[in-house]
Amino acid sequence: MTRLYYTLLLLLTAAATFGQHRPVQASIDSTKIRIGSQFHLILKATANKGEKISFPEGKNFGQLEVLEAFPTDTIEKDAMYELVKKYGLTQFDSGRYEIPKLPVIINNKTYQTNPLTIEVNNIVVDTLKQKMYDIKPVMGATSRSWLWLYIVLGILFWGVVGYYIYKYRQKRRLEPKEIPADNTTPIERVRISLTRLEQEKLLQKGEVKEYYSGLVDIARAYLEETLHIPAMESTTSQLIAAMHEAAARKKMGLDETVYEELEKVLRNADMAKFALSRPSDNVVMQDRERIEQAINVIDKSLPEEVEEREPTEEEKARMLALAQKKKKRQRTVIIAASCFLLVLGTGAYIGITKGFDYLKDNILGHPTKELLDSEWVKSEYGVPGITIETPKVLKRADISKYVTKEAAKNISQMQMFQYGSLFDNFHIAVATTVFKQKVDINLETAFDATEKSWEAQGASTILVKMEGFKTEHGTEGLRAFGTMFLPDPITKERKKVSYEIIYFKQDQGVQQVIILHEDGDKYAKKIADRIKDSIEFKEKKKK
Repeated sequence: MTRLYYTLLLLLTAAATFGQHRPVQASIDSTKIRIGSQFHLILKATANKGEKISFPEGKNFGQLEVLEAFPTDTIEKDAMYELVKKYGLTQFDSGRYEIPKLPVIINNKTYQTNPLTIEVNNIVVDTLKQKMYDIKPVMGATSRSWLWLYIVLGILFWGVVGYYIYKYRQKRRLEPKEIPADNTTPIERVRISLTRLEQEKLLQKGEVKEYYSGLVDIARAYLEETLHIPAMESTTSQLIAAMHEAAARKKMGLDETVYEELEKVLRNADMAKFALSRPSDNVVMQDRERIEQAINVIDKSLPEEVEEREPTEEEKARMLALAQKKKKRQRTVIIAASCFLLVLGTGAYIGITKGFDYLKDNILGHPTKELLDSEWVKSEYGVPGITIETPKVLKRADISKYVTKEAAKNISQMQMFQYGSLFDNFHIAVATTVFKQKVDINLETAFDATEKSWEAQGASTILVKMEGFKTEHGTEGLRAFGTMFLPDPITKERKKVSYEIIYFKQDQGVQQVIILHEDGDKYAKKIADRIKDSIEFKEKKKK
């Protein structure tokens, strides 16, 4: 009776478990694919009629790329609906990948799908028998169009025109304000100009710089007309010095306070115009009063009859020097602007017609492109020898820092030749090791030692894939490749690096070729491919 009771209990538990149907299920139509092939992920969600179901969206599910999301199919089952969503996925690197748990929302409640695993296999190619070559680039036809010349000339023309328009507007802005008829006196013209300046309401508009420019121009124009000094072209220091000379010459007897007040206003104006300083409204109004008071004092101090006179030789020389300096500065600016526009136009034409990468690589320079275009050398390194073609001759390296004292006891001979270092744009190393006795060499263990050496030098996130190969004579080899992050020796920022190591095992030794370069560098990849195509392992002759 007891056995019958437990049997019934188990059957009821199984029935209850079976009845607890998962509302969301995930499946795939294949568990193994080749690189780049598409497989399908199918999500099924069961819900009552009227319930809202939302399936996941995105360009990637984990490390798998979503190529296509198909329309949702609906299947009616009694009072329930079954919605089926299909996705086309792929991956372009070999390995085992997991489709993570994906969220499916049913009436604002989130359900997670079961994770799935897909295996992506490489297409097997014997690279020792069949070399791999890149697809040749599209060859562009030579253009005989003169369009580039018109573009450059147009840029130069409008650049020069724009420069002269700018200089003309600057000159007009610096010219004194409109002066009334000749029958007015200089002090009357100052008062009229000040009134017009206030009518422009520049301070109310927040244009303090323009207000100071107008205020100082009125004062400079008055001083140039009455004292016969080059006030418009002089700096603040030069202007005050010229006023002292003119006042002494005319015996005006001006108090030193007049010079100080005027210089204070000129300094404030310089700060507002060139240092982008914005004084308060009280300071601006005080400067306006200082200007007016200084001009009134100067006007009252002027002799009643001012004789017209020719400028002195010193004044003529100063004015001529200022004019020549200005002309020379304008000529220098025009030449510099023209050269800049010519370079800019040429660079723009090259960038438009051939692309920015061409401009950067061929005009500005690219270290690995220069390495690729250099004169390559073919040499044999180590014993047993490795014949390899490289853009630079490999130099013998000190191997003592790579081998521990314990490991050195079992090594009969070890040699390493390299170019560059682990942190350079491109690094290649060729190493040969011969053991004293015949040993069972595990090539994967050899990579573990290399990985630890890289980690000791700061490498992190080392991802590796391995694939074995055999030569036509049956000698075993291993290709280890992947990416890692290395710290930049200058900026200390992490940069992504691609690496590849080819191991070749013989009875009492190992030969290896190590290649590293910055990830995504197309020229470095071409160098690496050319080096790999040239590798010839010299096998030890069997006795």
